[in-house]
Amino acid sequence: MSIRVLVVDDSGFFRRRLSEILNSDPTIEVVETAVDGKDAIAKVKTCKPDIITMDIEMPVMNGIDATREISKLYGIPILMFSSLTYDGAQATLDALEAGATDFLPKRFDDISKNTDEARAILCSRVKAIAAAKHGTIRTSRPAPAAPVQQPVKRGDARPASVAAKRTAVAFNASNYDLLAIGTSTGGPVALQEVLTQLPANFSLPILLVQHMPATFTEAFAKRLDQLCKISVREAKDGDLLQPGVALLAPGGKQMRVAKRAGRVLVRIEEETDPMQNYRPCVNVTFESLASSFSNRVLGIILTGMGADGREGCNKLKLQGSTIWAQDEASSTIYGMPAAVADIAEQILPLQEIGKKLAMNS
Repeated sequence: MSIRVLVVDDSGFFRRRLSEILNSDPTIEVVETAVDGKDAIAKVKTCKPDIITMDIEMPVMNGIDATREISKLYGIPILMFSSLTYDGAQATLDALEAGATDFLPKRFDDISKNTDEARAILCSRVKAIAAAKHGTIRTSRPAPAAPVQQPVKRGDARPASVAAKRTAVAFNASNYDLLAIGTSTGGPVALQEVLTQLPANFSLPILLVQHMPATFTEAFAKRLDQLCKISVREAKDGDLLQPGVALLAPGGKQMRVAKRAGRVLVRIEEETDPMQNYRPCVNVTFESLASSFSNRVLGIILTGMGADGREGCNKLKLQGSTIWAQDEASSTIYGMPAAVADIAEQILPLQEIGKKLAMNS
């Protein structure tokens, strides 16, 4: 059965172009188009799409208001198209808070300079979001890098590693020197949920890696800073790690840490490997933490497509650090958390992660 798509945009040219690209995939069918948000809400009732692509700037009713209404009434996943500008970033963040699942640049050249690759990325994103809605997306993963055997309670037929995750383990900030969080699709809303629960006197430095374009991370950091009791800002090269300060990896670059004269500094670097798809990349940051902090890191993987973070978490785990993962039920896309589930000490609902971190912090 094909994935049914409703395309919403006030530009007739863009509606035709997007429909042509999506219909070129045999598993996708554009069943209807709409010219604005009000038109989209009316057509959702009749065409019953599996996923909606939505423009932000439209007459009559804009994409943010339409997204809020559709999410509340129908719960249909929505892929936003946005401009890669500071204002576009603000509007996209508003759309994600309103209920949109993910976003892509409206200019296909910003997705990829290669036209065929841009088309493939668009179609794969639509399929992944639709699959997640129906609970069919998973990420395969290898055996745990450092399995820890736990006794199984009498009468519990599940594997020990799974049974252990059912047991609540108290968080104590004194056991760690750093909190690091990696996320992708669904991450802006998930990070907001977690970080707004932390007290102003949170005792650990925090590093955040969110897959996001370069023009978006500054706006996102400022929004989090306004909402949170802790301080949040975009990371700069040479930053010192400070308790109660969260540094967000800048889009388009890589964030590492390095020890200099007994201090740990943030290094922001250009990516030189053309095969590295994620900029910033959770693996890059987490692997550098394994070298600098050994067993004193709490690494948390939140919702996201793909498996970025798996190798970095494996290295942290081998050093004796602790890994948590968001659970499947609360994840927008259960890819990245699933990829580390086998080595995670705890698998938690999103709503519980911030509460747990706030205790004994």
